[in-house]
Amino acid sequence: MKKLYTELWFQVMTAMVLGLIVGLVLSPFGLGLLSEASAEHVAPWIAMPGNLFLALIKMVVIPLVLSSIILGITSSEDINFLKKVSMRIFPYFIATTMLATSIGAGTALLIQPGQYIDSALIADVMENSSEADATVVEPVVEQHLTDRLIDLIPTNYIKSALDQDMLATVILALFIGMAMVAVAPARMKPMFEFITAVQDISMKIIEWTMKMAPVAVFALICNITLRVGIGAIVGMAAYMGSVVIGLLLLLLLYLLIVWALGKKSPLAFLKQIGGVQLLAFSTSSSAATIPLAMTTAEQRLKVDGPIARFIIPLGATINMDGTALYQVCATVFLSQVYGVEMGLTTLVAVIITTVGASIGTPSTPGVGIVILATILQGIGVPASGIALIIGVDRILDMTRTTVNVTGDLTASVVMNRLLKDVAK
Repeated sequence: MKKLYTELWFQVMTAMVLGLIVGLVLSPFGLGLLSEASAEHVAPWIAMPGNLFLALIKMVVIPLVLSSIILGITSSEDINFLKKVSMRIFPYFIATTMLATSIGAGTALLIQPGQYIDSALIADVMENSSEADATVVEPVVEQHLTDRLIDLIPTNYIKSALDQDMLATVILALFIGMAMVAVAPARMKPMFEFITAVQDISMKIIEWTMKMAPVAVFALICNITLRVGIGAIVGMAAYMGSVVIGLLLLLLLYLLIVWALGKKSPLAFLKQIGGVQLLAFSTSSSAATIPLAMTTAEQRLKVDGPIARFIIPLGATINMDGTALYQVCATVFLSQVYGVEMGLTTLVAVIITTVGASIGTPSTPGVGIVILATILQGIGVPASGIALIIGVDRILDMTRTTVNVTGDLTASVVMNRLLKDVAK
């Protein structure tokens, strides 16, 4: 039996607690060991190990996702496998994302967090609105729906890879995987060995990177606490509470799905995926959890290898239920703050837009706020409103990333069960 201090989850949790304590001691908004000016200089150095960790993950996430999806398809050596999985997983992802956005909208409408915001906070935001508009939101060029559909095909994959376009990676992987299954296995053996080698190399780099995970977690948590302190969290408590309650409801929905469709004990499921959830929470990166999530799905949840290797990386790209819930909740919140009326038609449009925007969202920290800016533009909420929530966004990013990876593991369990039932 392993000693407790050698377990990754224990090291990460210890690092989180230490990061929180040190951050509060140093923060000018906490115990105030550092002044605001000093904190601005010190924070980047404290955050450096965490940012280095995330940069290493981003460095290999594209070859890892590409190779994992291809191997997930080709491992079965049966084109019918892809058909069976695709016919179930894509409608499943869309359905759960729609439910997530509905929960987010319902929570915000019920709690009305915008009514609890101090007018002084809004005044400060409006005073700096020109800066916020210039720095937070980039102009969005409207495209016709047909152009958007055509643009899904990565005609210049080198550019897509440089842009960290994960949806393009998924689509390319799907085409390569299907083509490899359709061609004679003997001819594809060198290609299969090459892609296996790419995955092995990616996993080895991830393995090395994970050794610095506790230090990275300490740095990231300490940096957040140092910059934000307690004041911003208290001031936005109603908004944060709305998002967290919505995410908890979504988590309960997952547990219900695991029990009803996956035929698995919800408590056993939570116990088995706890390490993945903790890593997701501390790093705010779905990409960082892909290797551990695939291992957990296969070894602890007993999901078949091809299903785990196909669904986990795919889900990290297009199954962003937690992010979608947060975006709708934040949109409703800011509409309340600025007195923008949202009728049923507008709300439905926001939900549909959010579902579409969440597909292909890069699985890296902070990207949700960029997508939110695009959604806000469509309903007349000032872009400067993002400045009101950006201070606590990283904390919420941690919670929604945890829910995102839980959704991917839930999907793996459900698809594993459904495909076995079909095979009988």
